[in-house]
Amino acid sequence: MELVFEDAGLFKRAVDAIAVLIDEAEFIVDQKGFALKATDPSQISMVDFFLDKNAFKEFKVPSLVKLGLDLNYLSQIMARAKSKDALELALEKDNSRLHIVFKGEGTRRFSIPLIDVSAAELPSPKIDFDAEIIVAAGSLQDSLKDASLISSHVSLGTDGAAFYVKAHSSKGTLNNELSKKDKSVKEIKAKKDAAAMFPLDYLQNMLKSADSATSVSVCLKSSAPVKIAYPIGASTITYFLAPRIESD
Repeated sequence: MELVFEDAGLFKRAVDAIAVLIDEAEFIVDQKGFALKATDPSQISMVDFFLDKNAFKEFKVPSLVKLGLDLNYLSQIMARAKSKDALELALEKDNSRLHIVFKGEGTRRFSIPLIDVSAAELPSPKIDFDAEIIVAAGSLQDSLKDASLISSHVSLGTDGAAFYVKAHSSKGTLNNELSKKDKSVKEIKAKKDAAAMFPLDYLQNMLKSADSATSVSVCLKSSAPVKIAYPIGASTITYFLAPRIESD
C-alpha cells in the first residue's frame, strides 16, 4: 500500500474528528478509498468516515488493507505536520507498521506499529428520520456553547419552521431558535415535529473539526439517535448519537 495525500493538514483534521470520540479502531483501505466505522467505548455514539480514493494524488492498494491504529497517538503524529506538507502513507512489507512521511521544506518520517483491533462489522443505523436541518457549523457551535452554561444535556428539535437548541437545569433555561430566514440556516425539511435530548459534550466534540462556515446536516427523529454529517475537505464524517431517555 502506497498513498500520497497533498494536504497533510486536512488529513489531520479528519483524524482529529475521529479521535475525539474513538480511542482505537481499524481503517479499511480498498479500491474505493479510505474508510472507518467504529463506536466509542461507551457505545452511545458511532463514527462513519470515508475519503474517496480520487482525493489522493497517488493511491496504490493492490488488495484490501486493514490498519488497526491507536487514534490518539496517530493524532499526535499528525499534529507534527506543517503548513503545506504533503502526506505519504505506506505499509511495511510484513504488515506490522505504518510509515508516515511528511514532505515539505524537508522530509520527516515516522513509523508506528499497527495494533490488533477486534471489532465486528458495524451496520449503519437504519432510521427513517422525520427532519433534516442544514445549518452553518459556527451557528450550531455557538448554540451549544450557550447551552453549556445551563446544562450537560441539550435538546435538539424542529417544528418545521425553526430549528431549536434548548437546555434547562437549576441554573435556568435556554431556548435558541434559528428560523428559515436566518442566514446560517440553509434548509429545514420536516415531515413532522421532531425533538430529542443528547449529552452536550458529545455534540461539541462532534463539531470540533468543522469550520464555522461548513454546512452541517442534522437529522432528527423524536426519541431516536441524531445523525450529524459534514465534509472535511474531500472526506465525509458522519456521527450517530443515542438520545437520553428521560424517566418520569
